[in-house]
Amino acid sequence: MARAACSSAVVTAMALLPSTSSTSCKSLLLLSSRRNQLLFSGGKSKFVGVLTFQNQKRCFASTTKVSMSLKAGIVGLPNVGKSTLFNAVVENGKAQAANFPFCTIEPNVGIVAVPDSRLHVLSKLSSSQKIVPASIEFVDIAGLVKGASQGEGLGNKFLSHIREVDSILQVVRCFEDNDIIHVNGKVDPKSDIDVINLELIFCDLDQIGKRIERLKKGKAKDSQSKVKEEAEKSALERIQEALLDGKPARAVALSDLEMDVVKHLCLLTMKPMIYVANVAETDLAEPEKNAYVEEVKGLSSDLQSGHVVVSAQVESELTELPLEERTEYLNSLGVSESGLGNLIRATYSLLGLQTYFTSGEKETRAWTIHAGMTAPQAAGVIHSDFEKGFIRAETVAYEDFVSAGSLAAAREKGLLRSEGKEYIVKEGDVMLFRFNV
Repeated sequence: MARAACSSAVVTAMALLPSTSSTSCKSLLLLSSRRNQLLFSGGKSKFVGVLTFQNQKRCFASTTKVSMSLKAGIVGLPNVGKSTLFNAVVENGKAQAANFPFCTIEPNVGIVAVPDSRLHVLSKLSSSQKIVPASIEFVDIAGLVKGASQGEGLGNKFLSHIREVDSILQVVRCFEDNDIIHVNGKVDPKSDIDVINLELIFCDLDQIGKRIERLKKGKAKDSQSKVKEEAEKSALERIQEALLDGKPARAVALSDLEMDVVKHLCLLTMKPMIYVANVAETDLAEPEKNAYVEEVKGLSSDLQSGHVVVSAQVESELTELPLEERTEYLNSLGVSESGLGNLIRATYSLLGLQTYFTSGEKETRAWTIHAGMTAPQAAGVIHSDFEKGFIRAETVAYEDFVSAGSLAAAREKGLLRSEGKEYIVKEGDVMLFRFNV
């Protein structure tokens, strides 16, 4: 094949944020200047960020189209540390972003960079002019209080925000402080979790009830539509039964067809949930000694959810320190990373996401994919042309790429292998995509 008909991209893949809060990177090489502008200008390019679907609905569902910006909603009762955590995490993310074009879209929305030291490693090896990390968008969702589904607080206004997120981070108070009055008079993680979850259940029950009534009245025009309607009705009835029993929709076992036909409802209790145990700084190093944390851990398992321990107090204090002093401060508390890294790692793990990177002279950039994606699908995250015209992916392990010092050196040492369309991108892969323009 003529070289003029091909373009190439060097890429790395890595499960997001191992214990060191670092992933790998990738490189994009030999692209024409015109295609470079299309891919990276951020103007009228054809792709957007992580789990942003083409119909603009952000209901979480398995999909092969992933891009660069994950959206997580932070919920919690008053005085549990929700807004303190949101403000601190957003400020910490900005400080770590360096040249990343972070922003606060609204007072309750902030986009921050995903911490990743491997970006700097590959950027140095590639002599990149700039680094573009993956990003995560945090939304501080107000108004989710007891009785919200019946109009208390801000009423159902929180629904428009929470339906748009990919995952929910529920902040649970796990610290005692007489100066911060709990809305219910005492610290009780189970009660707090029950209040929030019950409001989500009420919203889902209302929506499911209306949908089932419509399905009962509807008449499918063809056999295929009838099969889908029957599958949706069956699934919703089982979900409804689970909700009435106090269980989330995600606890109901659904077939692929059933999952596909109900996802348009964007059920709140179907969204992946992470319980964020907010502790005092004295409990951060040994959270297992905090009885409240252990309670949250047990409940998260019962509710098919994840959990993570953070200290909003510590996160807030970090924002007041210079970057070079933050690591020393965390070490003095007996921990190695901030809550931002913990939150992101837990979110990616729950959603089954990985990160790969492009890295060349122009820039080193992180991309996000679903675990299990093939090489063409991973290439398609960069641009649809990469997937449509995929030829092969020349692949080398991240560690081998770094030890060799460059792709050319890895090739000379025989560490580079050629992979086809069926290849599943593995953690730590560095790839050179070949494709038809």
